[in-house]
Amino acid sequence: MEKRPFATKDQLETLAERFPTPFHLYDEAGIRRNMEALHDAFSWNAGYKEYFAVKATPNPFLIEILKEYGCGCDCASYAELMLADACGVTGHDIMFSSNETPAADYALAEELGAIINLDDITHIDFLERTIGHIPETVSCRYNPGGLFEISNGIMDNPGDAKYGMTTDQLYEAFRVLKAKGAKHFGIHAFLCSNTVTNEYYPELAKVLFRLAVDLQRETGASIEFINLSGGIGIPYHPDQTPNDIRVIGEGVRHVYEEILVPAGMGNVALYTELGRFAMGPYGCLVTRAIHKKHIYKEYIGVDACAVNLMRPAMYGAYHHITVAGKEDEPCDHVYDVVGGLCENSDKFAIDRALPEVHVGDILVIHDTGAHGHSMGYNYNGKLRSAEVLLREDGSAKLIRRAETPADYFATLDCFDDYSHLARRG
Repeated sequence: MEKRPFATKDQLETLAERFPTPFHLYDEAGIRRNMEALHDAFSWNAGYKEYFAVKATPNPFLIEILKEYGCGCDCASYAELMLADACGVTGHDIMFSSNETPAADYALAEELGAIINLDDITHIDFLERTIGHIPETVSCRYNPGGLFEISNGIMDNPGDAKYGMTTDQLYEAFRVLKAKGAKHFGIHAFLCSNTVTNEYYPELAKVLFRLAVDLQRETGASIEFINLSGGIGIPYHPDQTPNDIRVIGEGVRHVYEEILVPAGMGNVALYTELGRFAMGPYGCLVTRAIHKKHIYKEYIGVDACAVNLMRPAMYGAYHHITVAGKEDEPCDHVYDVVGGLCENSDKFAIDRALPEVHVGDILVIHDTGAHGHSMGYNYNGKLRSAEVLLREDGSAKLIRRAETPADYFATLDCFDDYSHLARRG
């Protein structure tokens, strides 16, 4: 699969005159096309709902676009609940899936009317003490343990993950919750991350659908929704074949009709929580080459760093890079593309074949629309960049300004003499 930026070199140069690099750029047209495909893929399920994983890209302007397609919010913290509320997302349009949860977070989730997805069996009593009761609608997160496999091999190791309840705990949790007044139940599971195969969701659905049938029979709990969560990935490498969401949806439908419908559970709603799939390919990090260094290797220094995109430094993750305007030139130079942090891991690419890069060239780092800006931080006093939305009509809207030195120093309430430092910015 060839990767090309969704903005031309001329567009990027014009944007860089308004919004100094680095900045994250999002493609509204691409986001909308993807949402249409997602909802078409699961339209056969009357209760289907996508709960966008806010942690992936917590920006209200983007959440507002997703709301137009009926999306809710999957939240994992107090601040994410506040963001959802500020966007007008409340009630059961919020799925609150957290772990090691503070009492204040549960209290706000209950105040907003969110569906609370319990990560651990001990949280039943903790939630009841916190809010004074057990909600009538509640969900539990499941971890089957062991390895999760599909036909082409091992996908992940749920048994090594901190999330969810064991099989025995899940049955006990349903019994306890039902005895405490819960009436409407859901199951949630996240077993694999960033899968690039159409098989994952149908195989996950098979596990959860069989579990749901048995749980309802054994506990008498009314299971009304099953949350397949996230895990549908994107092709970061250009040689990967993208997932086909319509094929995935059809695969889940087949399993639904094979398992749930014969069990009299053909009215169970399906939910998803697709942060990376929903937004990842529709964002990029726009940065400019500011230095070239020739020592034991060839280096291109850019004005972005791991503060703007942590994944390569943190995971060794691959992100494709395009030199704007040189898409059709031969990749006959090999560089490490690096940022300015005092960390040797601050590298967007290692030994990457690219066209010849000159100081001043714009580089587009692909697939940063999810877990890009949201994972930013301030090490070395670096400031997080702006976020810009490229509208369908070609216009651009600033949807988050770049941080300033004043932002960096603003939390130092005990430091009375920082204001003159902030003013320098």
